[in-house]
Amino acid sequence: MAYKTKYKPHHTDKYVGNIDNIVCRSNWERKFCKYLDNNSNIIRWSSEELKIPYMSTIDQNIHHYYPDFLFEAVKDNLLQTYVIEIKPKKQTIKPIPKKNKKAHLNECITYETNTCKWKAADIYCRNQGWIFKILTEDDLFRS
Repeated sequence: MAYKTKYKPHHTDKYVGNIDNIVCRSNWERKFCKYLDNNSNIIRWSSEELKIPYMSTIDQNIHHYYPDFLFEAVKDNLLQTYVIEIKPKKQTIKPIPKKNKKAHLNECITYETNTCKWKAADIYCRNQGWIFKILTEDDLFRS
């Protein structure tokens, strides 16, 4: 599914980074931008501005991961920093073998790449005292 739009924040003072380059790669990301922009508990936020190095187990090289969102929120009178990745749930689960070997291989490579990114992000965030979360449709569309 190809989807790409730019988001223009209403509260530009809260955005950290280039407000002319907030890219939404899904409707889910766009929805989350609106949430961050309009929520009074969100102090600052950015989209794909944080760069985290990670080692790929596929090619053994260092690459860079740009998580979807970084934000600071007030929760229980404390300031907490979150790093968020938004993904379909099926991309967060190890792929099940399929008859189409090429499709299965591509899913496995994507899953392994994402796993490497997320492990690096989790370590990076814990070292900063931040929280790393992967949000899926289960999180975004809860009643």
